[in-house]
Amino acid sequence: MAPPVSRGFFHYYFIMTAEELHARMKAYAMGWKEVGEYLEAERRERVRRADTAASRELLSRAFDSAVWLHPPSPSSGLVEQQAIFARARR
Repeated sequence: MAPPVSRGFFHYYFIMTAEELHARMKAYAMGWKEVGEYLEAERRERVRRADTAASRELLSRAFDSAVWLHPPSPSSGLVEQQAIFARARR
């Protein structure tokens, strides 16, 4: 049973009985359960086929680029943080 296009999405669901709505929701959940098994199998296959060394090399280049573009400060910030805490105690 297709929803009446002219009345809109919400109207269609408001005219359904509770049993019809429950049946549709159950079918929707079962569909995702079946698809979920397929998606999980595909995810596992992609993880199995992943080239960890190549991925690590790419991430290393990205990290080096980020450090070059935004070099770390000479201080860790701990001294500044402790000074803020000392002022807050007063």
